[in-house]
Amino acid sequence: MKMTVLEALRAAMAWELENDPDVVVLGEDVGTAGGIFRVTEGLQNRFGRERLIDTPMDEEGIVGQAIGLALFGMKPIVEIQFSGFIHDAHEQIMFSAAKYRWISGGEYTVPMVIRAPSFGGIKGGVWHSQSIESYYAHGGGIKIVCPSTPQDAYGMLLAAIRDPDPVLFIEPVPLYRALSGDVEDNGEAAEIGVGQIVREGSDITAVTYGPLRHSVADVADNLAESDGVSVEVIDLVSLIPFDIDLVVESVNKTGRLVVIHEACETMGFGAEIAARVQQQSFEYLQAPIERVCAPDLPYSYRVGDEYCKPNTDRITAGLRRSAEYTF
Repeated sequence: MKMTVLEALRAAMAWELENDPDVVVLGEDVGTAGGIFRVTEGLQNRFGRERLIDTPMDEEGIVGQAIGLALFGMKPIVEIQFSGFIHDAHEQIMFSAAKYRWISGGEYTVPMVIRAPSFGGIKGGVWHSQSIESYYAHGGGIKIVCPSTPQDAYGMLLAAIRDPDPVLFIEPVPLYRALSGDVEDNGEAAEIGVGQIVREGSDITAVTYGPLRHSVADVADNLAESDGVSVEVIDLVSLIPFDIDLVVESVNKTGRLVVIHEACETMGFGAEIAARVQQQSFEYLQAPIERVCAPDLPYSYRVGDEYCKPNTDRITAGLRRSAEYTF
């Protein structure tokens, strides 16, 4: 059936709430109001106040309570209203949730999901347009996924809920209601760690994730028509772990790599992709690895969406630089 990204997320939570009594949802206004974006709207009426739990405005406390529930066998889903607010809970996430399996020698796991609405595109300004992935990619013990289609949102959320370790689930706010697609509401989970070839190509590999998947694919189509350049577009979908084998196979074919993401360039996730590809595909590279990212600045209130996140012109320029480079 046709669903928006938002509806797909709600359907995945409804499936697990219906079929697994250990699943609960916690967050600010997730019950009565259905969350700030109404992703959980109607679920409290359907499953009750003990399954959809409204919490105080305290990200550290919400995550801490969820960790306790997870240690005692529950499977909590935490909603952070905007990912820009998640850092108050950083210690709980990275030094508690992500570490219990390791410090207990595998005796305890923390099967919880932290839903983090992210990215620019809604003119939300500095606090509501964050790309947080790199803060949490360093340290181990946690998985990070970032779907950008309704079907991926559905399947990846099911996979995250069923995973024995904490999963940071980065949600594409600009696509919540703007993107619809067919979704099989059948309870089948996707596989964490598997990327997708969105568009096949032979001249350049473009690696991206999140809402930019769609912009990059559009630019690739335009470049094929205007410049005769064939761009293979890969959506990572999963960041920790990410599908390095898929990326390397593509780069070995094309000889060129451009990484595109919304986060700032310095120590952005693209740097890790570039380093891993350079290590494994050095002899295949025909051009320097390009990165098209946000500038190393806080997101702006007035012009952030137009100038912080990579736009069509910048993505096009980055791909052309790679295509035109010769030793």
